[in-house]
Amino acid sequence: MRRIPVVLGLVLALLVAFGVVGVAIAADPTDTTALRNAVSVERIIKHERAFQKIADSNGGTRVTGTQGYDASADYVAGKLKAAGYNVTVQEFTHPFFQVLTPTTFSQTAPTPTLYEEGPEATADFNLAGYSGSGDLVDARVVPTNDIIIPPTPTPSSSSGCEAGDFPTPSTTERQVALIQRGTCTFRAKAENAQAAGYDAAIIFNEGQEGRQELIGGGLGGPGVDIPVLITSFAVGQELYLASPGARVSISAETIAETRTTSNVIADYPGGSTDRTIMVGAHLDSVPEGPGINDNGSGVAGILEIALQMKKLNIKPTNHVRFAFWGAEESSPPHWGSQAYLEELDPAQLEDIALYLNFDMIGSPNYVRFVYDGNGPTVPFGDFPPDGSGEIEQVFLEYFDDQNLGYPESIPFDGRSDYQSFFVEGIPAGGVFSGAEGEKTEAQAAKYGGVPGLAYDPCYHQACDTLKDALQSAEVDQVEAAYGDAVIVGNINTKALDEMSDAAAHATLTFAQRTSAVSGTD
Repeated sequence: MRRIPVVLGLVLALLVAFGVVGVAIAADPTDTTALRNAVSVERIIKHERAFQKIADSNGGTRVTGTQGYDASADYVAGKLKAAGYNVTVQEFTHPFFQVLTPTTFSQTAPTPTLYEEGPEATADFNLAGYSGSGDLVDARVVPTNDIIIPPTPTPSSSSGCEAGDFPTPSTTERQVALIQRGTCTFRAKAENAQAAGYDAAIIFNEGQEGRQELIGGGLGGPGVDIPVLITSFAVGQELYLASPGARVSISAETIAETRTTSNVIADYPGGSTDRTIMVGAHLDSVPEGPGINDNGSGVAGILEIALQMKKLNIKPTNHVRFAFWGAEESSPPHWGSQAYLEELDPAQLEDIALYLNFDMIGSPNYVRFVYDGNGPTVPFGDFPPDGSGEIEQVFLEYFDDQNLGYPESIPFDGRSDYQSFFVEGIPAGGVFSGAEGEKTEAQAAKYGGVPGLAYDPCYHQACDTLKDALQSAEVDQVEAAYGDAVIVGNINTKALDEMSDAAAHATLTFAQRTSAVSGTD
């Protein structure tokens, strides 16, 4: 009589092992109501106010490698330790870059012209990331030997890619190398100019269709000590045709060096560690501002989820690990998440079932975006690791169940920490409220807000703040559309409420799931 249940149990175990009943188990929904109710906008905003106060005491920023970032990490670690988490502060090194004063660039001869700095594509120039410093007054422009103007129909210029491309500079006056984009990296061109003895470098776009306007760009890290500017094709062509009489003035003041910073990793007690669910957000801001939406919103949201899970004494089936990454804004690569994964051995990597990423969840002119786990990534054209589509479906179904309608799927574009997990073959997903992209008429009809304006008009700017007096005119327009009670500084509390609830739902759903996510079993 007693052997019958044993046999049935064995059969059931075999069915589970071979996936026959896996779908039924996976489909069993987790009630996330209590956690979602506990994760309130008021408490999330309270964390945001702490980040604003930290930024106010540290030059208006929380950028990695500064005291503002360190104080932010201390705040998060302190809250989690007090709640009973096992907290690890993981140190790592990263390249640090900061522009100390506005960069200036002008032509002094033959036609005096003051050039406009970007980031707009219609502007004239950008300072390259990790550029060195310098102050050049009325310096002579010297083109490399192999500039091609007019350009060939397809990209072909190798200007500045070899040491022999640079004429021997004068020993009696300061000179600037003029270099055309193409063939090799900006760093290779800049290093060759510096090695040849030039005092600065101007790299201009190559000139074919699609390669004419101003673009951004960087040197990949410290090591180039001279100023390096990136300009539109029009500016480069103008200086080239004016040579040998072209002269310019350039002023740049930067810090470009290697610094030590940290990630904050917090493990929730209990749960099966061979099926670890990771939930992450980058903790750093850009140098320009306090980063209250990017990414104070994601950090404050998952911090409150972590605290309320502990307060509710939730017993997860799977181990849950929260991660607060440093140096995401110093990307690419995403230094903090990459440093974390690089320290894990193959067995530890295998234990990570999936990663949930929350980068910007309170954009003022928001849209409910969910990362597309089934479609091709941009610009890489490959596909996310198996299981990412399953993560997307959890978010899509959640919003639909809440009578909010299906949100919009957007491709993974490599711009946040999920990319580090993709490199390791770990599935990922998340929600996103929008950055510099413009809201369409159809989106405004669905979500409210102002069509034709950016989802976050203060993206990567000083006005990404809780201080209403510092918000931009565009955010004022959004506030008029939503009402004073909804917009707090640069945060849309309606977006924050909806997106943090979705984050809480997905976190608990995967924490309690008893079947493996497809591709991770």
